[in-house]
Amino acid sequence: MTKAKGADTLPLNRILPGDCIEVMNGLPEASVDLIFADPPYNLQLRGELHRPDNSKVDAVNDHWDQFDGFAAYDRFTRDWLAAARRVLKPHGAIWVIGSYHNIFRLGAELQNQGYWLLNDVVWRKSNPMPNFKGKRLTNAHETLIWASRSEGAKYTFNYEALKSLNEGVQMRSDWVLPICTGHERLKDDNGDKAHPTQKPESLLHRVLVATTNPGDVVLDPFFGTGTTGAVAKMLGRDFIGIEREESYRKVAEARLARVRKYDREALMVSASKRAEPRVPFGQLVERGMLRPGEVLVSPRGKTAKVRADGTLVGDAMTGSIHQVGAALEGAPSCNGWTYWHFRREGKMVPIDFLRQQIRAEMNGRPH
Repeated sequence: MTKAKGADTLPLNRILPGDCIEVMNGLPEASVDLIFADPPYNLQLRGELHRPDNSKVDAVNDHWDQFDGFAAYDRFTRDWLAAARRVLKPHGAIWVIGSYHNIFRLGAELQNQGYWLLNDVVWRKSNPMPNFKGKRLTNAHETLIWASRSEGAKYTFNYEALKSLNEGVQMRSDWVLPICTGHERLKDDNGDKAHPTQKPESLLHRVLVATTNPGDVVLDPFFGTGTTGAVAKMLGRDFIGIEREESYRKVAEARLARVRKYDREALMVSASKRAEPRVPFGQLVERGMLRPGEVLVSPRGKTAKVRADGTLVGDAMTGSIHQVGAALEGAPSCNGWTYWHFRREGKMVPIDFLRQQIRAEMNGRPH
């Protein structure tokens, strides 16, 4: 599937082989909504690591994680972040993830290039690998940095959806999620880990629900075995993967072929209240949902009458539902939608109930 942008096309829902910098520089400018990047960590391992029983730890010692010092790693970081910023839309954003070996260098370069840091997130692993030598703290977390393309960009953030994921409580910047294990851990033909740093789908699910919408284009320049693409496909987002290692591409292709997109209704998430259609109080009066002369009551029993023009009058004070409520309470402000109630069948009902009925109609939802 491709999407036109001028004379160019985007290679949507495909894994592109090759060097990520060269491939990104060949993509149309300002064409991607979000980038999730899990670059090489530059672990600088010295020798093999063994458990107390002398079994070897399957550590990250692949050639793609080896650089000739910090200067070489910094050049690589500068070049791929510049290529990434070029393909991001003006209001796009990027997530990068790393360990203490590289995350501070990534953060500095993001700021050097004009990205605007929004949050750093600590992914606290609920089942980290133990520290076998006992010479350091157990490394139980990784850090993600979320940044917009530039200061003032109108990036996507589905606040209410994250709050819903967190049982109605604001989502914090410390996420407790398990590492990739069990049936989710992909294996190669020899039964070994297909990729040493495969990320859990739960992590990408949270990132994509939080900062993208269905139909958005998500780019992963270090695609690996395709976690970003698999979750994007399930959630109704388009993806572009870049991966230079043929063995990883092979595993990712097989994985993606097994993934099915959730149905349209399941992809809907809780919208921000600010994104809801505006409904003037007067519209409730125009439509006869409330009638001129009807008495509204506050939680503490204070009253006001509805007027034909959608204002209220109470205790010689006339104004909007918010102004009259604030005046009666002696408060600087008041949310009239939740403050005022009307009587129906002997029960007190907040006027916001009527507003939500209108919003449901405007959004084409049953109510």
